[in-house]
Amino acid sequence: MSSGHGRAVSVVIPAFNAEKYLTEAIASVQAQTAPPFEIIVVDDGSTDGTAAIARGAAGVVHVWQPNGGVAAALNHGSRVATGDCIAFLSADDIWSADKLATQLKALDGHPNRIVFGHMLHFLSPELTAEEARGLACPDRPMPAYSAGTLLTLLETFRQVGPLNEAFAVGEFMDWYGRARDGGADVIMLDDIVSRRRVHLGNQSTRALREKSYAPVLKALIERRRGMSPK
Repeated sequence: MSSGHGRAVSVVIPAFNAEKYLTEAIASVQAQTAPPFEIIVVDDGSTDGTAAIARGAAGVVHVWQPNGGVAAALNHGSRVATGDCIAFLSADDIWSADKLATQLKALDGHPNRIVFGHMLHFLSPELTAEEARGLACPDRPMPAYSAGTLLTLLETFRQVGPLNEAFAVGEFMDWYGRARDGGADVIMLDDIVSRRRVHLGNQSTRALREKSYAPVLKALIERRRGMSPK
């Protein structure tokens, strides 16, 4: 099925032991006002009920791979995708109902464009009051240059190249940097296109995150030094 804008959108959902939230993530894609062409759940070696949920969801393609991390799952999904546009959604997040329709309109007529939008955080309903108090959950929408808010042509994504699977975190930050350095037409919409679930499983200490992002920042600096005139 193609959207009302004539584009066939492939939606890739990377999922590792995601049985708790995957059904809701899939439902938010199925409820799009501009329906996607295909929904691909890339099962990253899950050992819970992720596979059963994906296989049991109408119109969903379940693809399994040995556990390799988010970057490997996104890359796998982009290789399997057969639409002419691509979008990603984390298995614990939720899209706004008009996410694809809004972004397809912004993409129309701009073949080299990469479209992003704003993200709104929300506390997962199963959290106790005590658990919620210890989590950071911004209450205002924020611009998000992230995989979960992206829409672009599959050809554009492939021209930038696959995500670097050597990075434990920050793999999309690196991809975005390469896209910008390559001259992509990047725009940020004011619309809220995605809602990020805040729960106990996706919180890390600031020190760990800063340490983990160091290789990504190092690669960015070295790449831009190589691009500078001698």
